[in-house]
Amino acid sequence: MSGPLEGIRVIDLTSVAMGPYATQIMGDMGADVVKIESRDGDVFRHAGPARHAGMGAPFLNFNRNKRSVVLDLKSPDDAASLRALVKDADVFVSNVRPKSMARLGLDDAALRALNPRLVYCGAYGFSEQGRYAGRPAFDDIIQAMSGIAAIQANATTGEPAYVNTIIADKTAGLTIAWAVAMALYERERSGLGQAIEVPMFETLVGFGMMEHLAGRTFDPPEGPMGYERLLSSARRPYRTQDGFIALLPYTTAQWQRFFRLAGRPEVAEDPRYMEPAQRSRNIHTLYGMLADLVAERSTAQWLALLAEADIPHSEVLSMDAVMADPHLHEAGMVQSHQHPTEGALTGLGIATRFSRTPGSIRRLAPTLGQDAMADIAAEWSVSVGC
Repeated sequence: MSGPLEGIRVIDLTSVAMGPYATQIMGDMGADVVKIESRDGDVFRHAGPARHAGMGAPFLNFNRNKRSVVLDLKSPDDAASLRALVKDADVFVSNVRPKSMARLGLDDAALRALNPRLVYCGAYGFSEQGRYAGRPAFDDIIQAMSGIAAIQANATTGEPAYVNTIIADKTAGLTIAWAVAMALYERERSGLGQAIEVPMFETLVGFGMMEHLAGRTFDPPEGPMGYERLLSSARRPYRTQDGFIALLPYTTAQWQRFFRLAGRPEVAEDPRYMEPAQRSRNIHTLYGMLADLVAERSTAQWLALLAEADIPHSEVLSMDAVMADPHLHEAGMVQSHQHPTEGALTGLGIATRFSRTPGSIRRLAPTLGQDAMADIAAEWSVSVGC
């Protein structure tokens, strides 16, 4: 077996990041993923840098282990071809708005009438159950609406800020992947597929607010919202004499070891900082002391001391340094590939490991329309017939 989803057929009618990330995970785990694109292709094809038009770096990194078929779904013939393929599919993932899918005759009810075992996943900006249904959404918009931008606010100015990764898209993509896997597991017992809705807004609210509900967890509230430790203005990478380190003593024993090796043994015995409940109330002061003490030594000195004391820490690595990290190379997370049209590429490996059915990278990202719908339909139909 090439992966835990070997034999699963996925029709991928998604673009940009949320859906493609999810279907790439399915492909990595052995699923046969057919990406349906318009004649213009996925928007991410045109995001640079690129060696050739339509093969931008973001597209390459979100679309391995897929085949590409070009269809005009407004064409009755092309739409009919897609519906025919659905009869032999296991999963259909779309981030097209539901009203548009209904007009095309590709909504959940229509496709599951053709194939009752189909798992149909609609990935949208907002749930169809609320007033925002159908609104357009992109990562920045969802970060702002979900509270993430406010959580990231500058501690001095209060100005909101975006997380510098498409966290809404990728969090929703991960959710699509596990939701589809759960639906496939349930299908093994019931024999029936079902519809899944994964909305970015609600998904990111659930993801971002769990620890930040804080006092609002209780009714009436027992305090304001916000996990105080994370929102401390002093929580940041700490400046050393010649750089920065990340440092997080967490348990009482770790805090005590830190203050002793930093030459402040009296703090290690102070109940204001060593008793867990009081430490939480004094976290701003504690982190301030941490910053002052770290500035007294070099990065190399701190790395040696903290390793010896078994206190959680790290250098602050640049993006280039991350890609050079020896552990990641040993774990197979940085890989070299030879793409048929794009030449030598550096890519990311598969982090999740299965002992019997490991995932694999069998195909690199496809050129636009490199596969023929007729060939795929014949292959799937023959396979089903067998």
